[in-house]
Amino acid sequence: MTERPEGFQRVAAALARAGHPHPPRWLDVAARTAQEAADVLGVTLGQIAKSVIFRRQSDGVAVLVVTSGDRRVDEKRVAAQVGPLGRADADFVKATTGFSIGGVAPLAHLQGPVTLIDRELFRFDEIWAAAGHPNGVFRCAPDELLRLTGAPVADVVQTVSTP
Repeated sequence: MTERPEGFQRVAAALARAGHPHPPRWLDVAARTAQEAADVLGVTLGQIAKSVIFRRQSDGVAVLVVTSGDRRVDEKRVAAQVGPLGRADADFVKATTGFSIGGVAPLAHLQGPVTLIDRELFRFDEIWAAAGHPNGVFRCAPDELLRLTGAPVADVVQTVSTP
């Protein structure tokens, strides 16, 4: 077995330290989007816990929103909780999290972000999150994600209209 990338190893170590029962899984193909991950894992799009990074304007701190793959983050709702936001480019994401876009895990960041876990993830018993690399994922329950991150639950997605 080839040695896995540093970001994947960092997430694996953090999960092990936390006593998480499911080690991260290495996929044969990269899953850079929530849809790609859902397709590879054979789960619904909503079960993918996607990580969206913003840059808080007041201090340049990373703001991580972890939401369901079938939802869109409402930037105004996030800003109402953490302050005005700016865009986070790929260099900012890599420098603050240690992960490349498409592999940003909800934990084991180089610099601790302000993190919000979206309530929409609780529609599912089991979710899958990135494990520090586009080929890495790990499984958990939404409650486990709260324990692993220490983050609060928030309503931070665009309103979904039901037919």
